[in-house]
Amino acid sequence: MPSYKDSNGDGYSDFKGLTEKLDYIQSLGVKGIWLTPFLESPKVDNGYDISNYYKVDATYGTLNDFRSFIAEAHKRNIKVIMDMVLNHTSTDCKWFREARKSKDNPYRDYYIWKDKPNNWESLFGGKAWAYDSLTQQYYYHKFAMQMADLNWKNPKVVQEVQQVLRFWLNLGVDGFRLDVINFLCTEGITADNPINADGEQEHVNDVDQKGIKQAMRTIKATVNEYDNRFVIGEIGSDKIDVLKKYQGNDLLDVVFNFNFGSIPEFSAQKIFDELQSMENNMSNYPTLFFGSHDMPRLYSRLALENPKRAYALAVLMLTAKGVPFIYFGEEIGMKNHLANTLEDMRDVQGLTHYKLAIDEGKTEKEALAIGNAHNRDKSRSPMQWNADTLAGFSNSQSWIPVNPDYKQVNVARQEKKPASMLSKYKKLIALRNAEPALQYGTYEKLSFRNNCISYTRTYQEEKIGVVINFGASYTLKLPNNTKVLLGNYVMDTNGFIIFKYQ
Repeated sequence: MPSYKDSNGDGYSDFKGLTEKLDYIQSLGVKGIWLTPFLESPKVDNGYDISNYYKVDATYGTLNDFRSFIAEAHKRNIKVIMDMVLNHTSTDCKWFREARKSKDNPYRDYYIWKDKPNNWESLFGGKAWAYDSLTQQYYYHKFAMQMADLNWKNPKVVQEVQQVLRFWLNLGVDGFRLDVINFLCTEGITADNPINADGEQEHVNDVDQKGIKQAMRTIKATVNEYDNRFVIGEIGSDKIDVLKKYQGNDLLDVVFNFNFGSIPEFSAQKIFDELQSMENNMSNYPTLFFGSHDMPRLYSRLALENPKRAYALAVLMLTAKGVPFIYFGEEIGMKNHLANTLEDMRDVQGLTHYKLAIDEGKTEKEALAIGNAHNRDKSRSPMQWNADTLAGFSNSQSWIPVNPDYKQVNVARQEKKPASMLSKYKKLIALRNAEPALQYGTYEKLSFRNNCISYTRTYQEEKIGVVINFGASYTLKLPNNTKVLLGNYVMDTNGFIIFKYQ
């Protein structure tokens, strides 16, 4: 949300800026937008620390600005999914401010308090417990200490959440992306987590607690009070057996498979294995993505700044079976931007690991490198619209540095070039939108040979084949009863062909 288009010069994207760019998004052929958090927040973790569930953060505008944005999006047949954080709130939230006043405060049981904490650790590093001297107890925080976990054993918390969801559904949002939803504390604080042979804590008792499925059913039933809504779940697990149990008609519509989307380095075999695993194990559609606000960018991580491979991965994402998610800037080949100084790092996770490294005696240079390894800001640099100052993102400042390559990599420049990455994305998306088999088709076959991923998708009487070659060059021979839709027969490395059976 903060990095797309700033309309008022404060250095942050806002709803007026987003509304200005809806025509561009429509021109891509995109049918939906997922907004990262925009509710009122101190932004310790880029808005994932919500202080008021009913108020748009002033950084992004007003509630009326949001209403205008969603109305304009809907005019263009673009649906809007909002990020909803139900695992925790900011410690600046009214609920928490009330809760810490006394042990018998009506809001006290909205959170989890203990006289003596167990051994659970924060996923951001360090202990998952913070001491509050006012009532001389510890409160639980699975992430930053400014993000206190909600107590989902308390029915009042569930009721509060339902009211929040209905508020935004009534305003017209088309669904929610639920942040780390399997981390909900539905059973409270249980046994210590085990420590493995490497001395690292295994997150066994603080995730996937017994009541989480029922909590998800309650969330889904609330959303289903409204027609044609969609629920996406971020599940904190890399195990397909964990992911699949949260997907279903009464649970989550789709879940993110980070084993597929966030692989640290390119491997055609690994990508195929995950496609096969999702096909074999997931009842509903899988998700297809190679980038997000939480990981290094596709172009830098998987394509090694190789445009042909980046394009080939886009082909896979937009033609394989599943719901594709394009992270902003992928369509123009935006790259990672590393923090060169500590001041450039805004990410709480990167900063936490930097501070832990300093505490362990690392040098400033070593600590900065460790912080950068965990720094999610590398993929959050502002959208590169043109070659003007600050890439056209803002007319005066930017909350985080703009990538220095913006004069070469930007929308305005690529819109003038028929062979640009932007033009290629538009053709791919247009093809997907025009062919029902690429939207709804099942796999007739899915195969991997010689670093070549191929599949045929069928829907009703339509059949489309896709071959993506990540191996050595060769020439493909197709049957006479086919029509090439995109690509060509000469399968260079990172080449592809999409064809339709007549």
